[in-house]
Amino acid sequence: MTVQDLPVVNATLNAIATSFIVSGIILIKKGNKRAHAVCMITALVVSAVFLTCYLIYHYSYPTNKFAHEGWPKTVYFIILFTHIPLAALSLPLIILTVIPAIRRKFEKHKRFAKWTYPVWLYVSVTGVLVYLMLYVWFPAP
Repeated sequence: MTVQDLPVVNATLNAIATSFIVSGIILIKKGNKRAHAVCMITALVVSAVFLTCYLIYHYSYPTNKFAHEGWPKTVYFIILFTHIPLAALSLPLIILTVIPAIRRKFEKHKRFAKWTYPVWLYVSVTGVLVYLMLYVWFPAP
């Protein structure tokens, strides 16, 4: 594997994180706290691996140009310009949500989680969409 393979790895990691986030939310709503914790810890680890791979890739390739014109470019930039600030926000939100859970302060954990999980989920899903638009659906010639 080379650094050039990391975009597909990153998209895959985002998709896996998405699956665990959704599963974790479903499980906690069903009252299965242990399985919820396992899913969310897995999503956290997968997201940390994603962030490492993302930083390595963008250190080597700082920018990628979206080459397609018209409505795809508009949709791509709308997604990207919502994805980027929410991605930056997600890390502190995740930390603020995980720490109370570790300390077994579940009411505080629950208050933060109501804000964290939709942001984290949106960032994970749009990360996959950005990859698909940039490399699969509308690749540079």
